[in-house]
Amino acid sequence: MRICVFCSGSDAALDRYGEAAREAGRAIGARGYSLVYGGTAVGLMGDLAAAARDAGAHVTGVISTMLVERGIADEGCDELVVTEGMGQRKVEMFSRADAFLALPGGLGTLDELLEAITLRQLGVHAKPIALYGPTGFWDPFTELVARLHKRKMCLPPDELALTTDDLDAALGHLEAGRVEPQAIWRA
Repeated sequence: MRICVFCSGSDAALDRYGEAAREAGRAIGARGYSLVYGGTAVGLMGDLAAAARDAGAHVTGVISTMLVERGIADEGCDELVVTEGMGQRKVEMFSRADAFLALPGGLGTLDELLEAITLRQLGVHAKPIALYGPTGFWDPFTELVARLHKRKMCLPPDELALTTDDLDAALGHLEAGRVEPQAIWRA
């Protein structure tokens, strides 16, 4: 299974989030899976990729030319795909994934996650999605989606993705595999 992971590229992220990224990377490698991620060597992305590689995972980084020019590309990737822009980067990441895992992250992580969830809701893909983070990191996001659902603007959160602070539960959800696409949601 190729797991596409979204997470922060910030070196300023709290260390407990770095440990969550390293834990996820080790688990991906230990279970014999491949990692697809944003292709940088910094922040949680760097922690994730290094741990996955050390645990034996095949690591594919997908990075835009702009980020390569900033000198943050992870040259240790088994495969480093360089795209012209950030939009093409997402297309490449999504096309190479069998499942999606979101770790703590900022606006870029939210952008990638929201696109994966939106495409899932529309039935464009049937790939499972899990959100993993310590200390309830994703709770505010899930609460927002629940509020949107209450206002009849989207599917309920548990039909879109699993949110958990248990990595084994997150990976178990992804391992369960294909999630049948929902019909386009109607109010």
